[in-house]
Amino acid sequence: MKSILIIDDEPGLRLMVRAVLEDAGWTVFEAASGDEGVACFENNPACADVALVDMNMPGMDGRTVLARLRAVNPSLPVILLTAYGTINSAVEVMKSGAFDYLTKPADNDELLLTLNRAFEYGRLQEENARLRSELSADDAAERLLGTSLVMRNLRDLIRRAGPSEATVLVSGESGTGKELIAEALHACSERSGNAMVKVNCAALPAPLLESELFGYTRGAFTGANKDKPGRFQLASGGTLFLDEIGELTQDIQAKLLRAVQDRTVEALGSVRPTPVDVRIIAATNRDLRKAAAEGSFREDLFFRLNVLEIKAPPLRDRLEDLPLLTSRLLEKLSAKNRRKIRGVSPAFLAALGAYAWPGNVRELENILERALILSRSDMLDTDSLPPLAVAAVAPPGTEKTPAAEQPALPLEEAEREALLLALARCRGHREKTAAALGISRRSLQYKLKKLNLTGH
Repeated sequence: MKSILIIDDEPGLRLMVRAVLEDAGWTVFEAASGDEGVACFENNPACADVALVDMNMPGMDGRTVLARLRAVNPSLPVILLTAYGTINSAVEVMKSGAFDYLTKPADNDELLLTLNRAFEYGRLQEENARLRSELSADDAAERLLGTSLVMRNLRDLIRRAGPSEATVLVSGESGTGKELIAEALHACSERSGNAMVKVNCAALPAPLLESELFGYTRGAFTGANKDKPGRFQLASGGTLFLDEIGELTQDIQAKLLRAVQDRTVEALGSVRPTPVDVRIIAATNRDLRKAAAEGSFREDLFFRLNVLEIKAPPLRDRLEDLPLLTSRLLEKLSAKNRRKIRGVSPAFLAALGAYAWPGNVRELENILERALILSRSDMLDTDSLPPLAVAAVAPPGTEKTPAAEQPALPLEEAEREALLLALARCRGHREKTAAALGISRRSLQYKLKKLNLTGH
Protein backbone atom coordinates (compact mmCIF):
# COMPACT_ATOMS: atom_id res chain seq x y z
CA MET A 1 0.00 0.00 0.00
CA LYS A 2 1.34 3.44 -1.00
CA SER A 3 0.99 6.24 1.54
CA ILE A 4 1.29 10.01 1.18
CA LEU A 5 1.41 12.97 3.52
CA ILE A 6 -0.24 16.12 2.10
CA ILE A 7 0.80 19.37 3.81
CA ASP A 8 -1.22 22.35 2.55
CA ASP A 9 -3.18 25.13 4.24
CA GLU A 10 -6.00 25.00 1.63
CA PRO A 11 -8.75 22.55 2.75
CA GLY A 12 -10.26 22.45 -0.74
CA LEU A 13 -7.01 21.36 -2.36
CA ARG A 14 -6.44 18.68 0.28
CA LEU A 15 -9.96 17.36 -0.22
CA MET A 16 -9.54 17.21 -4.02
CA VAL A 17 -6.13 15.49 -3.88
CA ARG A 18 -7.37 13.02 -1.25
CA ALA A 19 -10.29 11.99 -3.47
CA VAL A 20 -8.02 11.44 -6.50
CA LEU A 21 -5.38 9.48 -4.59
CA GLU A 22 -7.75 7.31 -2.55
CA ASP A 23 -9.46 6.30 -5.82
CA ALA A 24 -5.98 5.27 -7.05
CA GLY A 25 -5.37 3.12 -3.95
CA TRP A 26 -3.20 5.48 -1.88
CA THR A 27 -3.47 5.87 1.90
CA VAL A 28 -3.66 9.60 2.60
CA PHE A 29 -2.54 11.55 5.65
CA GLU A 30 -2.95 15.33 5.69
CA ALA A 31 -1.87 18.37 7.67
CA ALA A 32 -3.08 21.99 7.49
CA SER A 33 0.30 23.59 8.29
CA GLY A 34 4.00 22.99 8.09
CA ASP A 35 4.31 22.57 11.87
CA GLU A 36 1.49 20.03 11.94
CA GLY A 37 2.92 18.08 9.00
CA VAL A 38 6.45 17.93 10.43
CA ALA A 39 5.09 16.81 13.82
CA CYS A 40 3.03 14.10 12.11
CA PHE A 41 6.06 12.75 10.24
CA GLU A 42 8.44 12.99 13.21
CA ASN A 43 6.00 11.01 15.36
CA ASN A 44 5.30 8.43 12.65
CA PRO A 45 7.80 8.35 9.74
CA ALA A 46 5.99 5.31 8.33
CA CYS A 47 2.96 7.48 7.53
CA ALA A 48 4.43 8.59 4.19
CA ASP A 49 6.22 7.01 1.27
CA VAL A 50 5.94 10.41 -0.46
CA ALA A 51 5.20 13.93 0.80
CA LEU A 52 3.29 16.59 -1.16
CA VAL A 53 4.06 20.03 0.33
CA ASP A 54 2.77 23.52 -0.49
CA MET A 55 5.59 26.02 -1.11
CA ASN A 56 3.79 29.03 0.35
CA MET A 57 2.08 28.57 3.71
CA PRO A 58 1.75 30.81 6.76
CA GLY A 59 4.41 30.05 9.34
CA MET A 60 6.73 27.31 8.16
CA ASP A 61 7.15 27.49 4.37
CA GLY A 62 7.65 24.59 1.97
CA ARG A 63 11.44 24.73 1.84
CA THR A 64 11.69 24.61 5.64
CA VAL A 65 9.22 21.72 5.77
CA LEU A 66 11.28 19.92 3.11
CA ALA A 67 14.46 20.29 5.19
CA ARG A 68 12.73 19.08 8.37
CA LEU A 69 11.17 16.05 6.68
CA ARG A 70 14.43 15.00 5.06
CA ALA A 71 16.25 15.39 8.38
CA VAL A 72 14.03 12.58 9.65
CA ASN A 73 14.32 10.48 6.47
CA PRO A 74 16.86 11.62 3.85
CA SER A 75 15.38 9.15 1.33
CA LEU A 76 11.85 10.59 1.50
CA PRO A 77 10.77 11.94 -1.93
CA VAL A 78 9.17 15.37 -1.45
CA ILE A 79 7.13 17.07 -4.18
CA LEU A 80 6.48 20.79 -3.77
CA LEU A 81 3.33 22.55 -4.95
CA THR A 82 3.78 26.07 -6.25
CA ALA A 83 1.62 28.67 -7.93
CA TYR A 84 4.71 30.09 -9.62
CA GLY A 85 5.49 27.67 -12.42
CA THR A 86 8.58 29.36 -13.74
CA ILE A 87 11.94 27.89 -14.67
CA ASN A 88 13.59 29.85 -11.86
CA SER A 89 11.29 28.48 -9.18
CA ALA A 90 11.76 24.94 -10.54
CA VAL A 91 15.53 25.23 -10.37
CA GLU A 92 15.41 26.59 -6.82
CA VAL A 93 13.04 23.83 -5.72
CA MET A 94 15.26 21.09 -7.15
CA LYS A 95 18.37 22.66 -5.58
CA SER A 96 16.72 22.52 -2.18
CA GLY A 97 16.42 18.73 -2.46
CA ALA A 98 12.87 18.22 -3.72
CA PHE A 99 12.15 15.24 -5.95
CA ASP A 100 10.00 17.38 -8.27
CA TYR A 101 7.51 20.23 -8.28
CA LEU A 102 3.95 20.72 -9.57
CA THR A 103 2.13 23.95 -10.34
CA LYS A 104 -1.33 24.65 -8.97
CA PRO A 105 -3.88 23.56 -9.96
CA ALA A 106 -2.21 20.20 -10.69
CA ASP A 107 -3.59 18.04 -13.48
CA ASN A 108 -4.83 14.74 -12.01
CA ASP A 109 -2.96 12.55 -14.51
CA GLU A 110 0.26 14.52 -14.03
CA LEU A 111 -0.20 14.34 -10.24
CA LEU A 112 -0.56 10.55 -10.26
CA LEU A 113 2.31 10.09 -12.70
CA THR A 114 4.66 12.25 -10.61
CA LEU A 115 3.65 10.59 -7.34
CA ASN A 116 4.13 7.08 -8.78
CA ARG A 117 7.60 8.03 -10.03
CA ALA A 118 8.43 9.44 -6.61
CA PHE A 119 7.19 6.26 -4.90
CA GLU A 120 9.37 4.06 -7.13
CA TYR A 121 12.35 6.32 -6.55
CA GLY A 122 11.88 6.11 -2.78
CA ARG A 123 11.53 2.33 -2.94
CA LEU A 124 14.77 2.02 -4.91
CA GLN A 125 16.56 4.34 -2.46
CA GLU A 126 15.49 2.15 0.46
CA GLU A 127 16.53 -1.01 -1.38
CA ASN A 128 19.94 0.48 -2.20
CA ALA A 129 20.39 1.53 1.43
CA ARG A 130 19.50 -2.00 2.57
CA LEU A 131 21.98 -3.57 0.14
CA ARG A 132 24.71 -1.13 1.19
CA SER A 133 24.00 -1.99 4.80
CA GLU A 134 24.25 -5.74 4.09
CA LEU A 135 27.52 -5.30 2.20
CA SER A 136 28.88 -3.09 4.96
CA ALA A 137 27.85 -5.67 7.55
CA ASP A 138 29.59 -8.44 5.58
CA ASP A 139 32.76 -6.33 5.33
CA ALA A 140 32.71 -5.59 9.06
CA ALA A 141 32.03 -9.21 10.02
CA GLU A 142 34.78 -10.41 7.67
CA ARG A 143 37.33 -8.40 9.68
CA LEU A 144 36.47 -10.56 12.73
CA LEU A 145 38.59 -13.42 11.44
CA GLY A 146 38.30 -16.98 12.65
CA THR A 147 36.56 -20.28 12.04
CA SER A 148 36.58 -21.34 15.71
CA LEU A 149 33.28 -21.93 17.47
CA VAL A 150 33.69 -18.87 19.68
CA MET A 151 34.19 -16.62 16.65
CA ARG A 152 31.25 -18.13 14.76
CA ASN A 153 29.07 -17.57 17.84
CA LEU A 154 30.39 -14.01 18.16
CA ARG A 155 29.52 -13.13 14.56
CA ASP A 156 26.07 -14.68 14.98
CA LEU A 157 25.45 -12.63 18.13
CA ILE A 158 26.54 -9.44 16.33
CA ARG A 159 24.16 -10.11 13.42
CA ARG A 160 21.28 -10.62 15.87
CA ALA A 161 22.12 -7.69 18.14
CA GLY A 162 23.17 -5.23 15.44
CA PRO A 163 19.69 -4.29 14.11
CA SER A 164 18.36 -3.55 17.62
CA GLU A 165 18.54 -0.20 19.37
CA ALA A 166 19.82 -1.76 22.61
CA THR A 167 22.82 -0.27 24.37
CA VAL A 168 25.71 -2.74 24.18
CA LEU A 169 28.67 -3.23 26.53
CA VAL A 170 31.64 -4.88 24.79
CA SER A 171 34.01 -6.36 27.36
CA GLY A 172 37.32 -8.12 26.98
CA GLU A 173 41.05 -7.93 27.43
CA SER A 174 43.16 -5.36 25.63
CA GLY A 175 43.91 -6.27 22.04
CA THR A 176 40.91 -8.58 21.50
CA GLY A 177 39.21 -6.37 18.89
CA LYS A 178 36.48 -4.65 20.90
CA GLU A 179 36.45 -1.70 18.48
CA LEU A 180 36.01 -4.10 15.53
CA ILE A 181 32.99 -5.60 17.31
CA ALA A 182 31.52 -2.12 17.81
CA GLU A 183 32.07 -1.31 14.12
CA ALA A 184 30.37 -4.56 13.09
CA LEU A 185 27.38 -3.79 15.35
CA HIS A 186 27.04 -0.35 13.75
CA ALA A 187 27.37 -1.81 10.24
CA CYS A 188 24.58 -4.32 10.98
CA SER A 189 22.24 -1.63 12.34
CA GLU A 190 19.62 0.59 10.75
CA ARG A 191 21.95 3.49 11.64
CA SER A 192 24.77 2.31 9.38
CA GLY A 193 24.08 5.09 6.87
CA ASN A 194 24.92 7.68 9.53
CA ALA A 195 28.09 8.41 11.47
CA MET A 196 29.79 6.23 14.02
CA VAL A 197 31.55 8.64 16.38
CA LYS A 198 34.33 7.22 18.58
CA VAL A 199 35.59 8.57 21.90
CA ASN A 200 38.52 7.11 23.86
CA CYS A 201 37.52 7.98 27.42
CA ALA A 202 41.01 7.23 28.75
CA ALA A 203 42.83 9.51 26.31
CA LEU A 204 41.48 12.87 27.52
CA PRO A 205 41.62 14.61 30.92
CA ALA A 206 38.23 14.89 32.64
CA PRO A 207 37.47 18.61 31.89
CA LEU A 208 38.33 18.20 28.22
CA LEU A 209 36.44 14.90 27.95
CA GLU A 210 33.30 16.50 29.38
CA SER A 211 33.31 19.27 26.76
CA GLU A 212 34.08 16.73 24.00
CA LEU A 213 31.17 14.51 24.99
CA PHE A 214 28.52 17.13 25.71
CA GLY A 215 29.76 20.27 23.92
CA TYR A 216 29.82 23.81 25.24
CA THR A 217 28.21 27.19 24.62
CA ARG A 218 29.88 30.47 23.80
CA GLY A 219 31.32 32.04 26.96
CA ALA A 220 31.17 28.82 28.98
CA PHE A 221 34.84 29.24 29.85
CA THR A 222 37.83 31.34 28.80
CA GLY A 223 38.50 30.75 25.11
CA ALA A 224 34.98 29.47 24.31
CA ASN A 225 34.26 32.08 21.64
CA LYS A 226 31.56 30.06 19.88
CA ASP A 227 29.16 27.17 20.49
CA LYS A 228 30.63 23.72 19.93
CA PRO A 229 28.50 20.57 19.61
CA GLY A 230 29.64 17.54 21.56
CA ARG A 231 30.19 14.01 20.31
CA PHE A 232 26.61 13.09 21.28
CA GLN A 233 25.25 15.71 18.88
CA LEU A 234 27.76 14.77 16.16
CA ALA A 235 26.58 11.15 16.39
CA SER A 236 22.92 12.11 15.98
CA GLY A 237 21.12 9.45 13.97
CA GLY A 238 24.12 7.14 14.28
CA THR A 239 26.21 5.36 16.89
CA LEU A 240 28.39 6.71 19.70
CA PHE A 241 31.24 4.37 20.68
CA LEU A 242 32.65 5.03 24.14
CA ASP A 243 35.92 3.13 24.49
CA GLU A 244 37.59 2.54 27.88
CA ILE A 245 34.34 3.49 29.64
CA GLY A 246 35.70 2.24 32.97
CA GLU A 247 38.12 5.18 33.16
CA LEU A 248 35.44 7.87 33.58
CA THR A 249 35.42 10.05 36.68
CA GLN A 250 32.37 9.98 38.97
CA ASP A 251 31.26 13.46 37.80
CA ILE A 252 31.22 12.48 34.13
CA GLN A 253 29.58 9.16 35.01
CA ALA A 254 26.68 11.14 36.52
CA LYS A 255 26.25 13.26 33.37
CA LEU A 256 26.58 10.20 31.14
CA LEU A 257 23.89 8.40 33.15
CA ARG A 258 21.43 11.18 32.36
CA ALA A 259 22.36 11.12 28.68
CA VAL A 260 21.90 7.33 28.47
CA GLN A 261 18.71 7.38 30.52
CA ASP A 262 16.91 10.44 29.11
CA ARG A 263 18.62 10.69 25.70
CA THR A 264 19.36 14.37 26.41
CA VAL A 265 22.63 16.20 26.97
CA GLU A 266 23.40 19.53 28.61
CA ALA A 267 26.29 21.46 27.10
CA LEU A 268 28.75 23.26 29.38
CA GLY A 269 27.38 26.73 30.04
CA SER A 270 23.82 25.77 29.09
CA VAL A 271 20.79 25.14 31.31
CA ARG A 272 18.67 23.74 28.50
CA PRO A 273 18.86 19.98 27.78
CA THR A 274 19.22 19.01 24.12
CA PRO A 275 17.56 15.80 22.84
CA VAL A 276 19.96 13.38 21.13
CA ASP A 277 19.22 10.37 18.95
CA VAL A 278 22.15 7.98 19.34
CA ARG A 279 22.78 4.34 19.96
CA ILE A 280 25.48 3.84 22.56
CA ILE A 281 28.10 1.09 22.44
CA ALA A 282 30.59 1.10 25.30
CA ALA A 283 33.76 -0.96 25.69
CA THR A 284 36.00 -1.79 28.62
CA ASN A 285 38.82 -4.12 29.63
CA ARG A 286 37.85 -3.74 33.31
CA ASP A 287 35.39 -5.82 35.32
CA LEU A 288 32.68 -3.16 35.65
CA ARG A 289 30.47 -5.38 37.78
CA LYS A 290 33.27 -5.65 40.33
CA ALA A 291 34.03 -1.91 40.02
CA ALA A 292 30.34 -1.14 40.67
CA ALA A 293 30.35 -3.38 43.75
CA GLU A 294 33.47 -1.60 45.02
CA GLY A 295 31.96 1.85 44.36
CA SER A 296 34.46 3.06 41.74
CA PHE A 297 31.84 2.82 38.97
CA ARG A 298 28.20 3.84 39.33
CA GLU A 299 26.00 0.78 39.62
CA ASP A 300 23.03 2.50 37.97
CA LEU A 301 25.19 3.50 34.98
CA PHE A 302 26.57 -0.04 34.72
CA PHE A 303 23.06 -1.49 34.45
CA ARG A 304 22.09 1.13 31.88
CA LEU A 305 25.11 0.26 29.73
CA ASN A 306 24.91 -3.49 30.25
CA VAL A 307 21.58 -4.07 28.47
CA LEU A 308 23.45 -6.55 26.27
CA GLU A 309 27.01 -7.65 26.95
CA ILE A 310 29.25 -9.02 24.22
CA LYS A 311 32.53 -10.57 25.33
CA ALA A 312 35.51 -10.40 22.99
CA PRO A 313 37.28 -13.78 23.29
CA PRO A 314 41.00 -13.77 24.14
CA LEU A 315 43.33 -15.25 21.53
CA ARG A 316 44.37 -18.12 23.84
CA ASP A 317 40.76 -19.39 23.72
CA ARG A 318 40.78 -19.67 19.92
CA LEU A 319 44.25 -20.83 18.98
CA GLU A 320 42.85 -22.80 16.03
CA ASP A 321 42.37 -19.39 14.36
CA LEU A 322 46.11 -18.62 14.52
CA PRO A 323 47.02 -19.93 11.02
CA LEU A 324 44.29 -17.87 9.37
CA LEU A 325 45.06 -14.77 11.46
CA THR A 326 48.78 -15.12 10.72
CA SER A 327 48.14 -15.44 6.99
CA ARG A 328 45.85 -12.41 6.82
CA LEU A 329 47.98 -10.21 9.06
CA LEU A 330 51.18 -11.04 7.18
CA GLU A 331 49.42 -10.24 3.92
CA LYS A 332 48.52 -6.80 5.27
CA LEU A 333 51.89 -6.19 6.91
CA SER A 334 53.81 -7.29 3.80
CA ALA A 335 52.04 -4.63 1.78
CA LYS A 336 52.57 -2.02 4.50
CA ASN A 337 56.32 -2.72 4.80
CA ARG A 338 56.90 -3.47 1.09
CA ARG A 339 58.28 -6.95 1.80
CA LYS A 340 57.33 -10.14 0.04
CA ILE A 341 57.06 -13.20 2.30
CA ARG A 342 56.86 -16.69 0.83
CA GLY A 343 55.55 -18.32 3.99
CA VAL A 344 56.29 -19.37 7.56
CA SER A 345 58.14 -22.38 8.93
CA PRO A 346 56.31 -25.06 10.97
CA ALA A 347 58.48 -24.14 13.97
CA PHE A 348 57.40 -20.50 13.63
CA LEU A 349 53.72 -21.50 13.63
CA ALA A 350 54.29 -23.94 16.51
CA ALA A 351 55.90 -21.15 18.55
CA LEU A 352 52.89 -18.92 17.96
CA GLY A 353 50.55 -21.72 19.02
CA ALA A 354 52.46 -22.40 22.25
CA TYR A 355 52.60 -18.77 23.38
CA ALA A 356 50.04 -17.44 25.93
CA TRP A 357 49.27 -14.16 24.07
CA PRO A 358 48.60 -11.79 26.98
CA GLY A 359 48.28 -8.95 24.43
CA ASN A 360 45.96 -10.97 22.17
CA VAL A 361 45.56 -10.16 18.46
CA ARG A 362 47.21 -6.76 18.83
CA GLU A 363 50.32 -8.44 20.24
CA LEU A 364 50.22 -11.03 17.45
CA GLU A 365 50.20 -8.26 14.86
CA ASN A 366 53.14 -6.52 16.56
CA ILE A 367 55.19 -9.74 16.76
CA LEU A 368 54.47 -10.58 13.12
CA GLU A 369 55.53 -7.10 11.99
CA ARG A 370 58.73 -7.43 14.03
CA ALA A 371 59.43 -10.83 12.47
CA LEU A 372 58.72 -9.48 8.99
CA ILE A 373 61.17 -6.60 9.45
CA LEU A 374 63.97 -8.62 11.10
CA SER A 375 63.83 -11.75 8.96
CA ARG A 376 66.75 -12.16 6.54
CA SER A 377 64.72 -14.61 4.49
CA ASP A 378 61.38 -14.65 2.72
CA MET A 379 60.49 -17.66 4.91
CA LEU A 380 59.75 -16.53 8.46
CA ASP A 381 61.38 -18.68 11.13
CA THR A 382 61.76 -18.55 14.91
CA ASP A 383 65.02 -16.61 14.67
CA SER A 384 62.92 -13.51 13.97
CA LEU A 385 60.61 -14.06 16.96
CA PRO A 386 61.11 -12.46 20.39
CA PRO A 387 62.90 -14.81 22.84
CA LEU A 388 59.79 -15.04 25.03
CA ALA A 389 57.68 -16.50 22.22
CA VAL A 390 60.40 -18.98 21.17
CA ALA A 391 60.95 -20.13 24.75
CA ALA A 392 57.30 -21.11 24.99
CA VAL A 393 57.74 -23.90 22.46
CA ALA A 394 61.48 -24.71 22.50
CA PRO A 395 62.86 -26.08 25.81
CA PRO A 396 66.40 -25.00 26.75
CA GLY A 397 69.04 -26.85 24.73
CA THR A 398 66.62 -27.84 21.94
CA GLU A 399 68.23 -27.78 18.51
CA LYS A 400 66.30 -25.76 15.96
CA THR A 401 66.20 -26.99 12.38
CA PRO A 402 67.26 -24.24 9.98
CA ALA A 403 64.43 -22.76 7.95
CA ALA A 404 66.11 -23.82 4.71
CA GLU A 405 65.83 -27.49 5.74
CA GLN A 406 62.18 -27.28 6.80
CA PRO A 407 59.22 -27.81 4.47
CA ALA A 408 57.71 -24.50 3.45
CA LEU A 409 54.28 -23.56 4.76
CA PRO A 410 53.05 -20.88 2.37
CA LEU A 411 50.80 -18.14 3.71
CA GLU A 412 47.98 -19.31 1.46
CA GLU A 413 48.16 -22.82 2.91
CA ALA A 414 46.63 -21.76 6.23
CA GLU A 415 43.76 -20.08 4.42
CA ARG A 416 43.32 -23.12 2.15
CA GLU A 417 43.12 -25.45 5.15
CA ALA A 418 40.60 -23.19 6.90
CA LEU A 419 38.40 -23.07 3.79
CA LEU A 420 38.53 -26.85 3.27
CA LEU A 421 37.71 -27.47 6.92
CA ALA A 422 34.76 -25.08 6.82
CA LEU A 423 33.47 -26.63 3.57
CA ALA A 424 33.70 -30.08 5.11
CA ARG A 425 31.86 -29.01 8.24
CA CYS A 426 29.10 -27.44 6.13
CA ARG A 427 29.02 -30.40 3.69
CA GLY A 428 29.90 -28.18 0.76
CA HIS A 429 27.00 -25.76 1.27
CA ARG A 430 28.40 -22.42 0.07
CA GLU A 431 26.08 -20.06 1.97
CA LYS A 432 26.57 -21.96 5.26
CA THR A 433 30.33 -22.02 4.68
CA ALA A 434 30.42 -18.26 4.09
CA ALA A 435 28.39 -17.69 7.27
CA ALA A 436 30.71 -19.98 9.28
CA LEU A 437 33.75 -18.07 8.03
CA GLY A 438 32.09 -14.71 8.66
CA ILE A 439 32.41 -13.58 5.03
CA SER A 440 30.01 -12.88 2.19
CA ARG A 441 29.21 -15.53 -0.41
CA ARG A 442 30.91 -13.34 -3.03
CA SER A 443 34.10 -13.24 -0.95
CA LEU A 444 33.97 -17.02 -0.53
CA GLN A 445 33.65 -17.53 -4.29
CA TYR A 446 36.64 -15.24 -4.87
CA LYS A 447 38.80 -17.09 -2.34
CA LEU A 448 37.85 -20.53 -3.73
CA LYS A 449 38.76 -19.38 -7.22
CA LYS A 450 42.02 -17.78 -6.00
CA LEU A 451 43.08 -20.99 -4.23
CA ASN A 452 41.88 -23.28 -7.06
CA LEU A 453 39.19 -24.83 -4.87
CA THR A 454 36.20 -24.19 -7.12
CA GLY A 455 35.58 -27.92 -7.54
CA HIS A 456 35.01 -28.43 -3.81
